Amino acid sequence: MVFNFIRRSFLLHARPHINHELCCYGSLSSSSSKSSPFTTKTSASLNQHSFTVTYLINSCGISPDSAILVSKHLDLSKSLNTADSVLAFLNNYGFTKSQVSKVIYTRPKLLLSDPETTLLPSFQTLNSLGLSNTDIAAVVAARPKGILAKKLQDTAIPCFNYLKSVLGSDDKVISCIKRFPLALTYDLKVYAAENIQLLLDTGVPKLRIASMLAQQPRTFFTSADRFKKVVGDVKEMGFDPSKSRFLWAIHAIRAMSKSTWDKKMELYKKWGWSEDEIFVAFEKYPGCMMASPDKISRILDFLVNTMGWERSYIVQWPIVICFSSEKRIIPRCLVYQYLAEKGLIEEKDGFCFNKWLMYSESKFLKWLVKKYEEEAPELLKLYQKHLDEAN
Repeated sequence: MVFNFIRRSFLLHARPHINHELCCYGSLSSSSSKSSPFTTKTSASLNQHSFTVTYLINSCGISPDSAILVSKHLDLSKSLNTADSVLAFLNNYGFTKSQVSKVIYTRPKLLLSDPETTLLPSFQTLNSLGLSNTDIAAVVAARPKGILAKKLQDTAIPCFNYLKSVLGSDDKVISCIKRFPLALTYDLKVYAAENIQLLLDTGVPKLRIASMLAQQPRTFFTSADRFKKVVGDVKEMGFDPSKSRFLWAIHAIRAMSKSTWDKKMELYKKWGWSEDEIFVAFEKYPGCMMASPDKISRILDFLVNTMGWERSYIVQWPIVICFSSEKRIIPRCLVYQYLAEKGLIEEKDGFCFNKWLMYSESKFLKWLVKKYEEEAPELLKLYQKHLDEAN
């Protein structure tokens, strides 16, 4: 009786949502025949659907549009206790509201299952590896489908042990897993182990491999044939296996298809770059080929057409392609331009790339104030103005 009363109260409270949904679907009219069995059945179905939509929005934090989409394959009107128990389970592990919404949106049918049988085994496995509740929440929310799959219990421990043999400590392994949670679902004897052995045979130092595995674990989780091809391509480009750039070049090439690579090559050529210049830039900073075509175009347009940079200067500092145009390049360069127009930039100083673009935000602001506060006390306000406008 109490449960029925709570449910009726909940639906009554949610009535504005229900009316909105019914109006959207155009399925209920005030002139509908009250005696029609079809109308009765439709009304019940719509009430159940609206209950589910409202629950997904109010209890799970899912957006209205997403809730409508998810609710097409879900009916929570008869499973409220079960759904509540799933949310309580996630809350007990410290999941934030956004993490809960990600998990439920990706795996909505969890709300129809017993958390003790569907969630607890995976969570216990993750706990056994040394992950804290906060770590578990981050890992599960990042990849709910993979991490909550049954095979996790078979692959997680062997994966953890192998990663530890390469990285050397539990903390480094946990950090690696948080960067790429799906690593726990791989058979590393088929994937990473063979690829790492190829790198060792190629002359890549073990310490560099471990460092790359910790920072970019996804680089190693690919088929042996594909990885071997990428390693061969990087060697042909002249990269030195003993240097860290060799692994970063592998990371960049592995991350895109040949057609994507070719499109970016053509894009740089449209801006007047030769193939040699592209490869020089790639050798200096492989990340310049990982930026999206749109970002490459926007940054080159600003540097060339607004700042008047020569192509050779950008080739010398290709890392600029990977900086945030809104948070770093545009506001800082416009401040430099302002100082130059006022004659406050000494010719011998010019544009010092390290200071103007490589410095962290806090270090840049300290340097800017110390260098130009007397001549241009308005500089910080101007910088903040450009920062706000760019964003």
